[in-house]
Amino acid sequence: MTRPRILFLPGAGGSPHFWRPVAEALPATWPKEHFGWPGLGAQPHDPAIRGLDDLKRLVTARMDEPVDLVAQSMGGVIAARIALEHPELVRRLVLCVTSGGVDMAGLGASEWRADYRRSFPKAAAWITDGSPTPPLQIEKIAAPTLLIWGDADPISPVAVGRHLEERLPQARLEIVPGGDHDVASTHADLVARLIAKHLT
Repeated sequence: MTRPRILFLPGAGGSPHFWRPVAEALPATWPKEHFGWPGLGAQPHDPAIRGLDDLKRLVTARMDEPVDLVAQSMGGVIAARIALEHPELVRRLVLCVTSGGVDMAGLGASEWRADYRRSFPKAAAWITDGSPTPPLQIEKIAAPTLLIWGDADPISPVAVGRHLEERLPQARLEIVPGGDHDVASTHADLVARLIAKHLT
């Protein structure tokens, strides 16, 4: 039996390089694929990409057999949607500092859009101008899920991770001391060890 591919989904920064330090710390024989998001962060624009639905289609077009999804922040919303809509194609799920498609109001999350627009002034308008997407019925996600959070993340605080752990039927939360919203970059070796254990 061949090892399922791992699809790495970045957050709104959009870079296909975001997950590379983690991926390189995982076994070299594990097949991996990195996604970037056209028009987000500093990535080139694609007029065909107008929202999360289009990004979701980019990913599902590459899923002809069961895969493991590893996703950060906004990428976790896409991963959660895929896990709900195509449960037969998601073997295991890793969600890192994401809303996971739940309403983070009341869970202490800070507003991120103004800082994002300052960092990425050329990013597609839809990422910061769009109305919030309806909350997902995450209780229906069947895939075993690893939740990775930093305890110093103002954008997606640990309270969000605990909320997801309570609602997801097969979830385990791991908290990284000192981790911020870029915990997968700053603590790549630790994050890779957690992911390797979950995917093995």
